[in-house]
Amino acid sequence: MVTIRLARGGAKKRPFYHVVVADKRAKRDGRHIERLGYFNPLAEGGDDRLRLDMERLAYWQNQGAQLTDRVKSLLKEWRKMQSAQQEV
Repeated sequence: MVTIRLARGGAKKRPFYHVVVADKRAKRDGRHIERLGYFNPLAEGGDDRLRLDMERLAYWQNQGAQLTDRVKSLLKEWRKMQSAQQEV
């Protein structure tokens, strides 16, 4: 089964996550099929906290990829940010 999940990067105590498509059996930070975006929980100032490629995310969901709970919550946050930007 293919999942869309977070792969940790960054330094010690400075987490940075890539949103990736990976086989469920692969290690958390191991082999992945495609990188769809990133999540920076420690973003400051003008840095992007979250970036996703929605076209590729929709493609993988149509192919049957399952989202992890954390990616689902990030997707809700992304949609909320996009709707707020469109209102302005």
